[in-house]
Amino acid sequence: MAGKLAYRNLFHDRLSLIVTLTGIVFSVVLVAVQCGLYIGSERMIAAMLDQSKGDLWVAPLGTKSFDDPSLLIGHEKYSVLSTKGVAGSEELVVGFAAWRKPKGGMTAVLIVGSDHEDGTLKPWNLVAGNLGDLDAPLSVAVDDTYFKDLGVENNGETAEINGMRVKIAAVTHAIRSFTTLPYVFTSLNLARTLLDAGSNQSSYTLVRLEPGADIETVRADLMARLQDREILTQQEFRNRSVDYWLFQTGAGSALIAGAALGMIVGVVIVAQTLYSSTKDHLNEFATLRALGASAGYIHKVILFQAMMSAVVGYGIGMVLSMLVIWASKDTTLFIIMTPGLALLLFALTIGMCAIAAVSAIFKVTRIDPAGVFSR
Repeated sequence: MAGKLAYRNLFHDRLSLIVTLTGIVFSVVLVAVQCGLYIGSERMIAAMLDQSKGDLWVAPLGTKSFDDPSLLIGHEKYSVLSTKGVAGSEELVVGFAAWRKPKGGMTAVLIVGSDHEDGTLKPWNLVAGNLGDLDAPLSVAVDDTYFKDLGVENNGETAEINGMRVKIAAVTHAIRSFTTLPYVFTSLNLARTLLDAGSNQSSYTLVRLEPGADIETVRADLMARLQDREILTQQEFRNRSVDYWLFQTGAGSALIAGAALGMIVGVVIVAQTLYSSTKDHLNEFATLRALGASAGYIHKVILFQAMMSAVVGYGIGMVLSMLVIWASKDTTLFIIMTPGLALLLFALTIGMCAIAAVSAIFKVTRIDPAGVFSR
């Protein structure tokens, strides 16, 4: 009976229901988008690291993230390969360059040079061309998300990087950059030429260990051999990159603050609506108390009412959130919805409405059953 009474009480006043659902839906969509942006941002920041398969990274001293490149001294690869416990190494050349658009204008890009045959970091999500096409001289791969920024429209077009004419030989999809600078994939040798690096220089050296090798022992040996460089584990480099862009720059704090604001607004709107609805029905609740209904029964009605609002509002909010995510899939915004985030949003919505119901419950607690006989 408590559920039936809550249902009738909730849907009797359609205007109050609409206001309640608006608050919940607004909160769900805002939190979903903000949290989805946070997850998407983390994946964008770590995309290159997640695609690279290795155990240790040799990086220039003071490197803040993968997208904060500088050149190593040189010859690190040979020191790495001569270290006991190392199975192989991979050199990466990363750096900023100027891209001259075919029809005029300039933009900054981030060059990523790697071994496309034997290396692990290579363009993925190819929608035009293939990795073999990048073996041709002066060939690069770009992402179709940044076609407008690069001033191109199709595979096969030409442009200039640092004054050298290059040809787009392959196109990827949805490889976005957190810094909004387009990634331009090239061969290792072409990247060195474009960035004016030495033939033995690289930005990073990725180290793969032999099976059973102790990572800390190998790391200590490399630190002794390669002074004035940093030796980071894969997870350390990933955490450092994410921490730098999301927290040291304040971007992550802004996303978290936006999500918190959405929850606060939702709680306030739902609490106000439930409180007003309860206040409008005080006489009815007093009548129930006079007929012998316990305070617990009245509280249960209010909580049922809040939970029904939560479920309906969550459903509508998730539909709208998925529409927003779908609309942004071909833009530079990268919003991710995961099953874990969906469950978290449901739990937050239930909790938000339960907290909002407390204000109404406090009002009902002070009802005097005898008041119904004085009307």
